[in-house]
Amino acid sequence: MVSHSKIRAQLQPFRAEISRAFSNLPPPERASPSFGIAFDIDGVILRGRTPIGGSPAALKRLYSDCGTLKIPFLFLTNGGGIPESKRAYELSKLLGVHILPLQVVQGHSPFKELVNRFENELIIAVGKGEPDVVMSEYGFKKILSIDEYASYFNDIDPLSPYKTWVTKQTFDRKSTSKEMHPRYNVSSDKVHAAFVVSDPVDWGRDIQVLCDVLRSGGIPAKENGHQPPLYFAADDLEYQAAFPSERLGMGAFRIALESVFNRIHYNPLKYTTFGKPNPFVFNNAEAILKQLKSASYVDDGTMKNGLPENHSFKTIYMVGDNPAVDIKGAQQAGHPWFSILTRTGVFRGKENHAQFPADLVVDTVDEAVDYILRKECV
Repeated sequence: MVSHSKIRAQLQPFRAEISRAFSNLPPPERASPSFGIAFDIDGVILRGRTPIGGSPAALKRLYSDCGTLKIPFLFLTNGGGIPESKRAYELSKLLGVHILPLQVVQGHSPFKELVNRFENELIIAVGKGEPDVVMSEYGFKKILSIDEYASYFNDIDPLSPYKTWVTKQTFDRKSTSKEMHPRYNVSSDKVHAAFVVSDPVDWGRDIQVLCDVLRSGGIPAKENGHQPPLYFAADDLEYQAAFPSERLGMGAFRIALESVFNRIHYNPLKYTTFGKPNPFVFNNAEAILKQLKSASYVDDGTMKNGLPENHSFKTIYMVGDNPAVDIKGAQQAGHPWFSILTRTGVFRGKENHAQFPADLVVDTVDEAVDYILRKECV
């Protein structure tokens, strides 16, 4: 259990970013709403890169006529692989509303809280997209993507000659130059931590390389200490992508890695997972929503726990499609969370989910927003 004081300390960087983001806005004049909203993305707002469920129109209802934020909301997703700033820009273009980077909370967003521990230590970043860029933006100084790290070891992946599907081969020795000089001395510089930032692309190679790093103490093919820490941005077994049925997620990769590692090593794999349904994620989201609200609306001067009293929420709505992730997480977080389950993603049932029943089941996110605004008389 994370203490409230520790959570407040961890959220200082978020508060500083929010203050900077809103520093140029005119003084607020509207009365503040007593609720906020957290939306999952895949299966609720988008399927692949296509908006679903009337999401563009639904989100526009949360803005004033002049385009400023009227209702505090954010995206709470276990996805990622690119910086929050880039994801916010992409969402803005796809949905036709202005999304701030602060409104995008991805599975790997909590990794920034580990900068003080690993800032100047060599780490490897795993996953699709730009995992090394993500970690660099968080403040880590010595990062190698697993693609680049693996390329510095001859024959570490015995199947690489057969992987003709690798078209870019960014770090392939054969496609660049005969002599490739590592940015770090990987034969002696120990890997101090591995971060699975987003869904891995090459499961076979990544499981092999991670097993090499983790069971050797940080340097493949050498025995030199305890297992370095391993962090997963999320633990979703499945998620809704563009394909009609669910796709295997990071949780499936974690199961595969753990199963192999525990068969070839005498100590079981140790790891830490973030992302929904972790209660910390929901506490963090609530704090960010409060800061968004604080920056957008007048407060009455009453303070509680360092925040204006009227910036507390009577209700925070979690709109998601995955009962085991979105709904379970909201239930575990407790008050003031209210869970809404859509039928546009992982969940397709006619009735409520049996194991993790939501407070409300709707067909689409547009229907969810309509319910929220009618209930809150907005």
